[in-house]
Amino acid sequence: MRVDFDSEDELNQEPAEADLQQTSRNTGPNRPVSSDAARVLVVEDERVLRHAVSQALREAGFTVRSLSSGEDFAREIERFRPDAAILDVMLPGSSGLTLATFLRAQTQTVILFITARDSVADRLAGFDAGADDYIVKPFALPELVARVRAVLRRAGRLVSTTVQVADLLVDEDVGRVQRGEREIQVTATELRLLGYLARNRDRVLSKTQILTQVWGYEDYDPNLVETYVSNLRRKLEVDGDRLIHTVRGVGYRMGAPGGPNRPQLANS
Repeated sequence: MRVDFDSEDELNQEPAEADLQQTSRNTGPNRPVSSDAARVLVVEDERVLRHAVSQALREAGFTVRSLSSGEDFAREIERFRPDAAILDVMLPGSSGLTLATFLRAQTQTVILFITARDSVADRLAGFDAGADDYIVKPFALPELVARVRAVLRRAGRLVSTTVQVADLLVDEDVGRVQRGEREIQVTATELRLLGYLARNRDRVLSKTQILTQVWGYEDYDPNLVETYVSNLRRKLEVDGDRLIHTVRGVGYRMGAPGGPNRPQLANS
């Protein structure tokens, strides 16, 4: 099952386009940065898809700016100085291929296309325009996030980062989970789930959010989340307190024992 882009609720939840987070200009686009500092520009005219991609990247720790067309593309490149650009091929006005050609001539920003055009000729045109990756719609959001990380790492622009919650260390890039002095063996899915919970520590996440961000769909049996959480708890709590807490009727929160007095609810 792929991402559902037809929800009217998602349409109404899109953040304002002017949500650019101001970042220090000393982390230029050619300097290796962490996921927390990496900037991604999304250019997609379909509003629900643009929101879904932007939200998934924010949940993964990236700073995101989005545009619905290439009208202000050059200005945003200069202002935002993205480390990566995700471009739709079919856009109002200038096509994604034209934007990619401009971007490749002006910067070393990595480029990913997301498009429904999947012929060999289309793919070759994308790579000829300077693409570092080419993703055909429909796609799973976790795969897109993984591909963004992968192309940034290949370009030497993303350094491995570790998220810490209490005495737990999680590094998705190298697949390392450690609690105290003990290395913990986890599966690939357990690592994605643990990384998502850790990056959103002290926030309450619904099962639907977790399914969407970790598995890439949201209409599957919520018991899947419960099973994986139970497995992770068993592995994490061998010699430590509980870090993944159940918020009854809502979902889960990851944090130190006790945690904040009023955990923050994550946006849908």
